[in-house]
Amino acid sequence: MLDKKNLFKDQESAILVGVVKKDETEHQVKEYLDELAFLAETAGAVAVKKFVQKLSHPDSKTFVGKGKLAEIAEYVAAHEIRTVIFDDELSGSQITNIEKILNAKTIDRSDLILDIFAHRAKSAQAKAQVELAQYQYILPRLRGMWKHLERLGGGIGTRGPGETEIETDRRIVRDKITLLRKRLKEIDKQSFTQRKERGEFIRVALVGYTNAGKSTLMNVLAKSEVFAENKLFATLDTTTRKAVFENTPFLLSDTVGFIRKLPHHLVESFKSTLDEVRESDVLLHVVDISHPKFEDQLSVVNKTLQEIGAADKPTITIFNKMDQYVKNTFDEWLEEETKKELLEDLKDKWQWETEGNAVFISATEKTNIDGLRKSILDKVRALYAIRFPYKSQDFY
Repeated sequence: MLDKKNLFKDQESAILVGVVKKDETEHQVKEYLDELAFLAETAGAVAVKKFVQKLSHPDSKTFVGKGKLAEIAEYVAAHEIRTVIFDDELSGSQITNIEKILNAKTIDRSDLILDIFAHRAKSAQAKAQVELAQYQYILPRLRGMWKHLERLGGGIGTRGPGETEIETDRRIVRDKITLLRKRLKEIDKQSFTQRKERGEFIRVALVGYTNAGKSTLMNVLAKSEVFAENKLFATLDTTTRKAVFENTPFLLSDTVGFIRKLPHHLVESFKSTLDEVRESDVLLHVVDISHPKFEDQLSVVNKTLQEIGAADKPTITIFNKMDQYVKNTFDEWLEEETKKELLEDLKDKWQWETEGNAVFISATEKTNIDGLRKSILDKVRALYAIRFPYKSQDFY
């Protein structure tokens, strides 16, 4: 693993910076920053202020404009802020330029997510995947980060220690990337063999936006003990358990959660984890319906599934945390009949959107788990009847 300490310790204060680009609204960027604040909290920091600027194009040197950067610098100095987090990817030179002006550690969203992944990785595979993503993130940024060691001007004498160091570092990083890719190929082969050895079982995978409640639901359905908490990316390693509903066995896997602006280095390096999704027979798309932007999150997951070639699989969309949705949406004085009608309208809408493949539950309260079990069982048995007809008769 990279010799890099946790970015945050002891709930240090951080400020967040976002840019409203021409294809975005200010409201959208504020929502992105809310999620960035949750990411920071997961990493151990507290977001104390958010700065937003409208720009048609981010500044090539400092990402935000000079005036906005001066405003941020003033706040950083006045409140002794140690960390500034940008919601978009920064180049190495941008990080260097910003840090010189702010005199504070500057990171971007990708670096923050990578740090969380590095902290959460437990297995050898997850650690190697995260380390590969970290080196891929660092490689194109080395030149910018070494600018302060390079000599000014051109001509004779300009090839100083900085240039020598950067070439050495590039070789080290490239060698590391090559080594990690070889190691992951070996792990991928082992994982593929393990998946093949699971025999003639229908495979079901839990997918969804991070913190939607996949691990909690896994514990309920498979009666297992998978780590779950109210933080982003609580689970990195794929966990597979055998589940049996009414004498019908199948394999149930919990997978890493998706998120908007997920660094492409992570998507690439977590290929073997995503293979669990690609090679599954049924997807259980878990949605946190209590989240104010659950439709956006649902859309992000569907887009990611499309990108990895898994969008056409039989899918049950599970709207989780219905208890929280009711609590957050309806006032106490609202009549029960009206509340019931509104809930029915919501359910009818999503049943239509998912072609009848929506289930509404609360994993923590175990509400409508029997209904979910029946939906899963119907899908699994239908697939057994097609794929292993000689075997399916044993399940009734």
